[in-house]
Parts: sequence; C-alpha cells; structure tokens
Amino acid sequence: VQLQASGGGSVQSGGSLRLSCVASGFTLGDYAVAWFRQAPGKEREAVSCIDTSDENTYYYYADSVKGRFTLSRDNTKSTVYLQMNSLRPEDTAVYYCAARIAEISTKDFEYRYWGQGTLVTVSS
Repeated sequence: VQLQASGGGSVQSGGSLRLSCVASGFTLGDYAVAWFRQAPGKEREAVSCIDTSDENTYYYYADSVKGRFTLSRDNTKSTVYLQMNSLRPEDTAVYYCAARIAEISTKDFEYRYWGQGTLVTVSS
C-alpha cells in the first residue's frame, strides 16, 4: 500500500500548481483522501478532503483555501488531484496526501496511509 505525492514546485504569488496523489496497492475509491500541509514552525493542517466511498461525494476545504483550491479524483487512475490557484506566500508548505478507510476527517492521526510530501513554495 503506497501513496505517491507529486506536483510541488516554486511559483510566484497568484500562480497555480496541481498536486497529484497516486495510490497503489489498494482501491483508492474506497477511501477518504486528504491533503495536509505543514509550514515551517507550524502544525500540520488539513487543507482539503474528499470521500466518494458511498454514492455521494463529500468535500472539505479549509477556510483559507476555499475558492482557490479544488480537489478532484479519478478512480480509474487511482489518483486524487489538488488544483491550487491564486497561490499566496502563506500557502508555502510541504503538502502531504493521506488516505483512510472511513469518512472524511481533518485529524491527521486518523489517517493510516501517507505519501512522502511535496514542497510548494510561493514567493511574493
């Protein structure tokens, strides 16, 4: 069971990036998937979550990213995407994807599977 996060990089304020989280070894559609981020000197925080394990789709977005970030998933590719637009310097962090076999949660300790993290740097 593995999650592989990618897509980070360096952009200027107002720019965009798309992060990808690819799952292997399990059926991603059965899991809730979240993106967390951790900035230097700060606690890890939930950015966005998605759950499509039943016939409905549930989303969570942190207030700080609502209207700028969009989460989507392609179960055929076992991939979850985080489209990040209008990036700000305060979005600078290491971004992690995580998965759990239950409903959405914003608590990092409730996620069993984690990707390795991808660095996003936004300059002003």
